[in-house]
Amino acid sequence: MTHRFDPAILREYDVRGVVGETLHDADAYALGRGFASVVRRTGGARVAVGYDGRLSSPALETALVAGLTASGVDVVRIGLGPTPMLSFAEATLSVDGGIQVTGSHNPADQNGLKFVHQHAPFFGADLQHLAALAEVGDWTDGAGVLTEADVTSAYLDRLIAGFERGGYRIGWDAGNGASGAVIEQLVQRLDGEHHLLFTDIDGNFPNHHPDPSEESNLADLKALVADNQLDFGVAFDGDGDRIGVVDGLGRVLAADQILSILVEPALRDAPGATVIGDVKTSGALFDRVRALGGVPMMWKTGHSLMKARMRETGAVIGGEMSGHVYFGGAFGGVDDAHYAAVRLIGALRASGRTLAELRDAMPQMVNTPELRFAVPAARKFAVIGEVLGRLAAEGATVDRIDGARVDTADGWWLLRASHTQDMLTARAEAHDTAALDRLLAQIDAQLAASGIARPT
Repeated sequence: MTHRFDPAILREYDVRGVVGETLHDADAYALGRGFASVVRRTGGARVAVGYDGRLSSPALETALVAGLTASGVDVVRIGLGPTPMLSFAEATLSVDGGIQVTGSHNPADQNGLKFVHQHAPFFGADLQHLAALAEVGDWTDGAGVLTEADVTSAYLDRLIAGFERGGYRIGWDAGNGASGAVIEQLVQRLDGEHHLLFTDIDGNFPNHHPDPSEESNLADLKALVADNQLDFGVAFDGDGDRIGVVDGLGRVLAADQILSILVEPALRDAPGATVIGDVKTSGALFDRVRALGGVPMMWKTGHSLMKARMRETGAVIGGEMSGHVYFGGAFGGVDDAHYAAVRLIGALRASGRTLAELRDAMPQMVNTPELRFAVPAARKFAVIGEVLGRLAAEGATVDRIDGARVDTADGWWLLRASHTQDMLTARAEAHDTAALDRLLAQIDAQLAASGIARPT
């Protein structure tokens, strides 16, 4: 038996596709066969599997488990829940890997899989290897055993271990995603007053799209905070690994602003440690890390890439502008939005100030959101190469870690190719509006030189 995947579903960080068009149950089965073969050939025998609340997830999970067991791997099913809970299961159960069936923050008709092998992210070339195995049917055979494990209570214990009580009035928006049941139980273990939104897990996402990095999706949370005069609010994406935060005045904190609050207690506990931000992160965050005695490091965007870098460097904490927050130490570099919320409560209590006051004390930079625009798949990486070539000829100050991040007297601008969509993404930051306009003009000039116009 052989199988061929639509190459579009094998993304850099994970597997993602449109259900019934590019992603099918047969793909999940073949991925299970391939992953189980890798596990067995590296001396492993057991894999934990979880799935999110999307309508297509149960069928994909069933097919995945069938593939894993057909290749001789025992499977521990943890059931419906957020991705961080699968990460917890993979780290604490006697297993050799883990797979979460999840479409994360993508539209409701999409789904995918995220992989962990031997406590490390399994991505990029690893996924291409699974495709190569499938094309020739180079799979192990066997009859794996199925068991079930309820790790929810142990996961909640982990979230609140060492929790510094805050007594805050907080709004929580689960967005009908996989975090709903966890949030309902988490707030029962916290002090303070808690107001919940959309904790019913519903793959139709009837209230708003589960992506807190888009401010429009935080409208209900803003209203909840305002109507009840809450201290702040938190929101989660579809699988609970990305966080959004609204302060008591209804202002959305950017992900690097959230991280700038969390780094102080993190560096207090681990003086001089490394803190990682992705290439979209504000320079103010890196300045903040230096001021606190930490070592700032910029790295590539993407959850698998960031997790790997966290492990390689022993970083104490890290984050991406998309809302992923990664925790080192016992968490092993895993991103967990629920834990980020708990840590935020502790950081606020330790600071003695409100979230709004902490936000007001931050440097007032002028920046763009992430600007995304479609380009043909065959052109997106080529354009970045052309831009880098011209910048080198000009003698510009460029960081090439992930695309082109250009430092100028006005601030910095970024242009990179998305690894998950046929898009280019741009961002710029300056100290005033006029400087920001000049940075955007530089981006537009580079794009025009490659025959592309940025939508305005």
